[in-house]
Amino acid sequence: MLPAASQYGVWVTREQDHPGGGFNPPEPTDKGGPDYGRFIDAVRKVQDHARAADAPDEVITEAADLLEAVSALLAPFEADEWQSPSGRRMDLPVRGNILTVPMSARKTPDGRIGGWAQFARFHLGRNGAVHGGAVGMLFDTVLGLTASVLTGSRRQRTAYLKIDYRNIVPIEKELQIDAGVDRVDGRKIFVSAQLSDGDTLLAEADALFVRLKPGQP
Repeated sequence: MLPAASQYGVWVTREQDHPGGGFNPPEPTDKGGPDYGRFIDAVRKVQDHARAADAPDEVITEAADLLEAVSALLAPFEADEWQSPSGRRMDLPVRGNILTVPMSARKTPDGRIGGWAQFARFHLGRNGAVHGGAVGMLFDTVLGLTASVLTGSRRQRTAYLKIDYRNIVPIEKELQIDAGVDRVDGRKIFVSAQLSDGDTLLAEADALFVRLKPGQP
């Protein structure tokens, strides 16, 4: 028997704002249990298959029935961002956030951020190239992480993000990330990053993140 939805699906109402108000850092959780990472991977694989599938009509019909059944299974437990494990599972890559591009990055000995990212079939634009918007999402994630980790800021928002696309970004290949803080001016954090495939520069970006005042959303 499934547990009662009221034990899990929790929403914070406008009259009951999340403690602290404004922009709140994620609170670590182990909700979702040991299979939450497998759950995230399964959702991503379904996205890839949906993007790539050229299946008979009856297969698509069966798949639609199964997906609708999964949606019905999860619907009673829908919660707001403060209660859902997505984005709060610190033990998983990118905190278990389904939206972000799969990646791993950390502070390097020279005081920068380095790591890898791999776009999936789901991120395909056309002619084997990653969709430009997906590249932008990756850079926003990487540069936000850079601003936070390298300056210790816990609350900041993107003010602008500028991207130069240098070469075609391939799907399904592990790519290299390098990022750093260029300068800090009061609440303003200027950062930049590069995405490479070995010695080939694929794209580079620079951005401004602004530290939020207490209570700012």
